Amino acid sequence: MQKRFEGKTAVITGASGGIGAAMARRFAAEGAAVVVSAIDPRVDEVAAGLKAEGAKVASLRMDVTKKDEVAALYDLAEQQFGRVDISVQNAGVITIARIEAMTEAEWDKVMAVNTKGVFLCCQEAIARIRKHGDGGRLINTASGQARQGFIYTPHYAASKFGVVGITQSLAKEVAKEKITVNAICPGIIDTDMWAYNDAAWGKLMGDYKPGELMAEWVKNIPMGRAGSGEDVSGLVSFLASNDAAYITGQTINVDGGLIMS
Repeated sequence: MQKRFEGKTAVITGASGGIGAAMARRFAAEGAAVVVSAIDPRVDEVAAGLKAEGAKVASLRMDVTKKDEVAALYDLAEQQFGRVDISVQNAGVITIARIEAMTEAEWDKVMAVNTKGVFLCCQEAIARIRKHGDGGRLINTASGQARQGFIYTPHYAASKFGVVGITQSLAKEVAKEKITVNAICPGIIDTDMWAYNDAAWGKLMGDYKPGELMAEWVKNIPMGRAGSGEDVSGLVSFLASNDAAYITGQTINVDGGLIMS
């Protein structure tokens, strides 16, 4: 694989598995130094796996809703690798409940992680990228629910629409500094989160057995399959590359054609 990120450092949140871990593997394969983070301790296993393959990698267990912990993440990147060039805001959570059962605590947590967390990481990443003055890349993970809200998840949909708004606003602010800011909207991706989604939605939408609801939804995807973390990481790698230097403020679906725009 081409080493197009040689000499670059990529910071990735929500990298303990699934999409985030796939992003970390892709950046490492293309030559970047990678800093992976998550609140989930499995992030250290992701880092160990990359290190065993010869990658330059550091990891940190942290909470994206806490400003001091976000600062510590970017401090680690600079201490270990000298600079920050790419920041992928991928940490996210979801709960699924009928409106009468949804708690204020659920709303607050989803908004804090999915929206405030993106803001705090973008804020810190921009400050670090500005230090070296030759531009950088921010990529924010939104969702198909940033295109169209789905049943039993108003808080999640709101949080992901918010990610798109943050992306567009910041893209305008930092464009002349050669910093691009884009968002991605993954659709049905075969990860642990989607296994939870399948089970939780399945209980509320009918008498579905594990895997049945996801299989039913996959039938609506023109490409005929669920996506993989590698499908998403390919798009992220492109947006982080010089090939995407003139793309900013965009929100791009990666969903096999499920939502066309």
